[in-house]
Amino acid sequence: MKAVINNISKSFENPDGTIFNALRSISLTISEGEFVAVVGRSGCGKSTLLNIVAGLLSATHGEVVFEDLASDDRPLTSVVFQDLALFPWRTVNKNITYGLEEQKVSSGKQDQRAEELIQLVGLEGFEAHYPHQLSGGMKQRAAIARALAVNPELLLMDEPFSALDAQIRMDMQIELSRIYETTGQSFLYITHYIPEAVFLADRVVVMGGRPGTIQSIVSIDLPRPREEKVKVSPEFVEYLDRIWSEVRGKSQEFGADP
Repeated sequence: MKAVINNISKSFENPDGTIFNALRSISLTISEGEFVAVVGRSGCGKSTLLNIVAGLLSATHGEVVFEDLASDDRPLTSVVFQDLALFPWRTVNKNITYGLEEQKVSSGKQDQRAEELIQLVGLEGFEAHYPHQLSGGMKQRAAIARALAVNPELLLMDEPFSALDAQIRMDMQIELSRIYETTGQSFLYITHYIPEAVFLADRVVVMGGRPGTIQSIVSIDLPRPREEKVKVSPEFVEYLDRIWSEVRGKSQEFGADP
């Protein structure tokens, strides 16, 4: 699968009738099995772009096209939001299988898929727990497993770790990198945290301005599997400096808040 974001622009009408331009001429291709992260200051349109790719918003101009699809019965996208949206009345197992139930998949196949994903995300022994019985990191794992359950062409994640404390966030970065390396799933990952983007991604898209535009795309040439120690390497620090200087420069150019 290849997701082609072709010249996307998005405008909203304000309550007073004026027009707010959120995105301008965004073009980007996500190849099969590629992890693409998008960074930029608040208000540059990162989440708006993700919602358009997910089909939750329509573009004012342009289109999103999925090419070379694996099959006709796979959903195009699945989304993990910051607030997770786990169903509090459903167990971990039943949260994971929700999308499969909606697709009328047999109960046997649902159970098999849930078992595979519970092992993948490290939630063995918590299948019968409810969300309120889980830690923040466990809830994130359950949300990722639920998104993967339907085997989407592209997994979209909108700042999924921003509410976690620093240590759990680092742990989840390592877990997500392992999941990506294990599954070969295609990812579009939105974050404002540059070290997270560099650690996870094959390419980092730098957005800036109002309306949001793509300022640059940085290919991340770091070995996989990625471990915590890569964050102290000279190469990692060089990527951080390069991307941060571009984010900061674009913010100053457009008068964004620091």
